[in-house]
Amino acid sequence: MKINNNISAIISNKHLLRNEDALSKSMERLSSGFRINHAYDDPSGMSISNKMNAQIDGLDRASRNSSDGMSVIDTADGAMQEITAMIQRMRELSVQAANDLNSYTDKQAIQVEIDNLKSEVDRIASTTEFNTKALLDGSLDNRVYADNVSRVQTSEKVEEGKYAFTIEKAATQATVATLTTIPDTLANSGSVSFNGYEISLEKGMSREEVYEALRKGAEIGNAQIDSKMDENLVFKSENYGSDAVLDIKVSDAGLAAELGLDMEGLNDKSVTPPRVPRGTNAEVTLDKANSEFKDHQQATVHYKGNKIVISDSNGFEISLMMKEGFDKTTDTSTNDKGKIVLDVTDIGPMDLQIGANEGQMMTVKMAAMDTKSLYIDDLDITKQGGASRAIAQLDEALAAVNKSRASLGAYSNRLEYTVASLNTTSENMNQAVSRIKDVDMATEMVEYTKDNVLQQAGTSALAQANELPQMALQLLQ
Repeated sequence: MKINNNISAIISNKHLLRNEDALSKSMERLSSGFRINHAYDDPSGMSISNKMNAQIDGLDRASRNSSDGMSVIDTADGAMQEITAMIQRMRELSVQAANDLNSYTDKQAIQVEIDNLKSEVDRIASTTEFNTKALLDGSLDNRVYADNVSRVQTSEKVEEGKYAFTIEKAATQATVATLTTIPDTLANSGSVSFNGYEISLEKGMSREEVYEALRKGAEIGNAQIDSKMDENLVFKSENYGSDAVLDIKVSDAGLAAELGLDMEGLNDKSVTPPRVPRGTNAEVTLDKANSEFKDHQQATVHYKGNKIVISDSNGFEISLMMKEGFDKTTDTSTNDKGKIVLDVTDIGPMDLQIGANEGQMMTVKMAAMDTKSLYIDDLDITKQGGASRAIAQLDEALAAVNKSRASLGAYSNRLEYTVASLNTTSENMNQAVSRIKDVDMATEMVEYTKDNVLQQAGTSALAQANELPQMALQLLQ
């Protein structure tokens, strides 16, 4: 029997401390609900669960991002809906104005409403915002940089890169040059017709009054007089350098622009060049060898005056308006005369982070919806044939807006599925993390009960072991 080293007490204390530590860990798991509270609990499980928690947080945030994206799209679509309604109203007014029962004064009244509607379209396009971010002014579309181009639009299928082509010929206006002598006082009455719009010239009108009548008649008849009157009230032609030559041309350029001119009652004798009943469209040659058009060998070009539309399969389309008069013959550069390079960049479109990881984005493009981008900024139904031209232009604008709205609808539907997918993935990953990190309360309670009983038993055993040395006193009696 030994008293300096109570082996029984040491053994009991060792097991008691071990049971106490196990009981403490079990109580921590039961109170926290986690099986892994420290790295030493399960090093690999902790690493896996932490990575999964980061993914879950990212998925939840991406789901909210997607919902915010849907709100942006809904805002833009609501504005486009109003633009659609205004275009339809302008088309209705154009159909009304196309009826010859309307006088010029009636058409002016109709034009007032059309001008106000155009202004409102521009206002909506420039002021529609979400969280101060403009949506319909073109800032969320591809940025395109080019010289000698007044406006350009690209479809979603146009990728970034440099698209080159050459302007062989610029669009021209239908032109008539007439040798016209107007006396100081008109000796006889007569009439002049510009594209079917007729003005009357009364006997006794002064030369200034005749010229004023011709100018106003040409304006309403969708034509213009290029000649100027000198200080002696004699016509001067800038194109032909001759006196008393009157240059009259259609205001619009392109093959569809005709000039019908009848100058009854005035000295009207054609001079060179001969009468040109129609204008001509621009002519373009695509560089399909050294630019991005090499990937679009089947691309075709459509012309409407200086408006050029380049299209290919799968929705590839570039529409642009050339500056008037620019072509190979007018280009002053020393190399690549008439060449245009469209530098299409990926700057502008809105990127929505719809995933938990880097690069998991969705790109949203929104085309500009102002009247210039829709090619309806020059609508004028007061001019001869203007109402019919307006109907055609508004049909094209309506198709462009509908196309953009369809894209927004596709984006919105995609985001709905994205939100559902993200939420489902987050739910499944939460379940996976739970299996790794969460404690099984029933099993842990069994362990807790066992450790609690063992602790009580160990305490009792230690107490008994501590009494063993007392028995040595009996030997000393």
